[in-house]
Amino acid sequence: MTAALVLAAVLAVACVLVVALPFLREPEPESDSLDELDEAERRRLELLEARDRALAALKELEFDHRTGTISDEDYRSQVGPLRREAASTLQAIEQDGAGGSPSPPRRDVRSMGEPRS
Repeated sequence: MTAALVLAAVLAVACVLVVALPFLREPEPESDSLDELDEAERRRLELLEARDRALAALKELEFDHRTGTISDEDYRSQVGPLRREAASTLQAIEQDGAGGSPSPPRRDVRSMGEPRS
């Protein structure tokens, strides 16, 4: 009976080691080198970041207006320039992106944050 318990314990430890071994190994990276972005990729990245900032600003302005933090007058004075900035950034991405990676689906910037009647 003791031999059976020792054998069961050794088998259990072996099973745990076999299962845990892939998690204990240090992963081998394919490459540690970072590729430098060329000018077109850098411009596209800058445009995407500008788009994200503009759309985030519009979203925050809309949230502040809906929660009453910003008055209707302030909202109307701030929403126009933000929409123009977002639209111009989206147009620049569209013009530059002809040969790049596919852009996300277009959203109509004019419909964002329209005051409801």
